Amino acid sequence: MGTILNENLIYEILSVVEEIPPGKVATYGQIARLIGREKNARLVGSVLKRSEYYGSYPCHRVVNHTGRLAPGFPEQKEHLLEEDVPFKSENQVDLKKAQWEI
Repeated sequence: MGTILNENLIYEILSVVEEIPPGKVATYGQIARLIGREKNARLVGSVLKRSEYYGSYPCHRVVNHTGRLAPGFPEQKEHLLEEDVPFKSENQVDLKKAQWEI
């Protein structure tokens, strides 16, 4: 069974993303847990991929569970560097130093 993607769910995800402070990152799984959908990290990614249709959100602050940047989003690293987010390697954020703690 697939998850039905309705506007309430979309805005629930985006409202969590909106709370991530500058200089911090969250993971797709972390956002999924915060909205009570622990197994829906990919759903979070799908919503963020289309977020520009819903307004302006700091989606650049969301990375995968290892800190890797989103493929096909070349501006992500630039935005994170502007916020002084530390990196472990070329395309991997240092989650130990930068992960948003709630």
